[in-house]
Amino acid sequence: MNNKSVGSLNGSLVMKVAAFMIIIAGVMYAKSIITPFLLALFISIICAQPISWLKKKRVPGWLAIVIILLGLVLLFSGFALLIGGTVSSFSRNVLKYESTLTTISNSYVRFLNEKGLKIPEDQVISLIQPARILEFTAGALNGVLNMMGNTFLIFLIILFILMEFGSFSIKAKAIMNKSDESTDYFSTIIKNIRHYLGIKTLVCILTGVFIYLALLIIGVDYPLLWALIAALMNYIPNIGSIIAAIPAVLFALVQFGLGGALWTLGSFLFVNNVLGNFIEPRIMGKGLGLSTLVVFLSLLFWGFILGPVGMFLSIPLTMIIKIVLEQNDKTRGFAILLGTPAEARIYLQHKEQAKKQQIKKDTPEG
Repeated sequence: MNNKSVGSLNGSLVMKVAAFMIIIAGVMYAKSIITPFLLALFISIICAQPISWLKKKRVPGWLAIVIILLGLVLLFSGFALLIGGTVSSFSRNVLKYESTLTTISNSYVRFLNEKGLKIPEDQVISLIQPARILEFTAGALNGVLNMMGNTFLIFLIILFILMEFGSFSIKAKAIMNKSDESTDYFSTIIKNIRHYLGIKTLVCILTGVFIYLALLIIGVDYPLLWALIAALMNYIPNIGSIIAAIPAVLFALVQFGLGGALWTLGSFLFVNNVLGNFIEPRIMGKGLGLSTLVVFLSLLFWGFILGPVGMFLSIPLTMIIKIVLEQNDKTRGFAILLGTPAEARIYLQHKEQAKKQQIKKDTPEG
């Protein structure tokens, strides 16, 4: 009997793992359809707040949606023009830095050869070129721009989501058995995502502004380009700021040499540390509710499944999964694993208090 029960449990586990793998494979196969929808969904969640504010100011609902959509169109159009113009100018002028980079690389190679290392100068020069810096930068920018996919499709999805946004809670009540809990459940997901994306967007804007000012003071060419990359890559947790710093530091090395590269690197480190370790935690409040390890693993997981879009949206997607897992007693343990140690301690305290109360109820008086 025990062997049968163990076999059934193993069979059930295998079926769940197989179902999970099939779902992941299906998501990866349908990535071109899912990613525009996810982008539109999260942009709509951010836009819902200003639309609600406009409605409170007695602006008709349809007009509020039109105003916000026009604002998005202007924002994305301006962003695309800035990026396109800066990259085009960068491409035209990249050859003038060729001689500087050649001199720097030759001096480093000679220094290393004097220390006993045998490094062919021709191979190093062929590997380190301004064109490679441009290729790296263009690749990062293309990854960001490719996230938008079909812009018209994304805006169309945003339009329909915003038009139906008010009816989601009613539909949730109709689907769920417990209407009050379903509304709270839906509101919690929206509130947490809006809170995170709103704060993160503010931090990204501040990062871009401060990086732009720092590079402008140092004198690095194309400071707007590097600032835009820094602001966008800041959405990617842990490694985004590192990815953003690499092309700017390399270009400063080409333009000014080692001193300029160190000043540029120091500027990136200072801005990201101040904003990431002091400003962001204070205005984020209670935090993400996710452990540091889970944040990094979610970045790898969603990046593998959805590509660059998954990396940008890894935190909101993981937060949704954690909130969903918290709603069921059977899956609450997985939510605790995704959460922080502080949340686990609070859960243990509540559990101990519930045990004590149950013991008091079961113990006869007197």
